[in-house]
Amino acid sequence: MLVAVYYNNADIRLQEIPKPDINLDEILVRVMACGICGSDVTEWYRLPSSPRVLGHEATGIIEEIGKNARAITKNNIGDRVFISHHVPCNRCRYCLKGHHTACETLHTTNYYPGGFSQYIRVKKIIVKSGVYNLPSHMSYTDGTFIEPLGCIVRGQRLASINKEDTVLIIGSGISGILHIQLAQLMGVHNIVAADINPYRLKLATKFGAHSIIDARKGIQRKLRKQNNGRLADQVIVCTG
Repeated sequence: MLVAVYYNNADIRLQEIPKPDINLDEILVRVMACGICGSDVTEWYRLPSSPRVLGHEATGIIEEIGKNARAITKNNIGDRVFISHHVPCNRCRYCLKGHHTACETLHTTNYYPGGFSQYIRVKKIIVKSGVYNLPSHMSYTDGTFIEPLGCIVRGQRLASINKEDTVLIIGSGISGILHIQLAQLMGVHNIVAADINPYRLKLATKFGAHSIIDARKGIQRKLRKQNNGRLADQVIVCTG
């Protein structure tokens, strides 16, 4: 099968490796789409583990189900699915407090070889709790937003954002825009977006920000001016 192997940001090679064989408690998914995360192109972060196949926002079609896997999944061959690249244990002290991203199990699970490939082998722990059917109206491409949007939902839930809050979102890239949209959906009365990029600020307005700030001109002073002398109740950082 074909895979995209990351060597560095200027060197990504299309190479051929064997199609994965699955164990009895695993499934094989044919990848139809995979999003590109900001971390996939953060070179200093990726170089120490290169060369490798990246991609963790994958959707696809189930092609094989191991004999024992049928006892732990309701999915069938041919199902259109989103596959979580990490899953928590839901038993440790971090999970029980709602901080699943600190779970050791979550940091040690993944699918092989990565989303930028034609097929992925999905381990038992992910088969059990990390494979979700896509709604019939959702495309494979739209489904790749499930993972990043999940991060947004979890972040705002942990922040306990209220409708009456002034929410300042610093950075209007993909994560920032998703935060804006979710805050708008939840009925937040004052959503302020800050960025140094004029194009992104236009997008922030388009997708629901009530006001914008050119971060090159000083966020604090501009925010006080726009917010009756007050700063933000909640600050969400989506830069760097």
